[in-house]
Amino acid sequence: MPNIKSAKKRVSVCKRQSEENIPVRGSMRTAVKKASKDLTNKDLINDAFKKIDNALKKGVIKKNTAARKKSRLMKKVNSK
Repeated sequence: MPNIKSAKKRVSVCKRQSEENIPVRGSMRTAVKKASKDLTNKDLINDAFKKIDNALKKGVIKKNTAARKKSRLMKKVNSK
């Protein structure tokens, strides 16, 4: 447990930010899984891309992670 005032504040801020990231990350993962199950539905694929981009914009995931997720999803779509 931190003793310094600024360190205590960082703990609370970090916890709050982590809690704000949970729904964004969860909705992204759900959208990617739904799109992976039904590779013929373009609406699900577009929704997954939007969720990935939204998570990237909010800083939940990094740029390369977003690119990797999109690439893997498109690889599955194109192989079908």
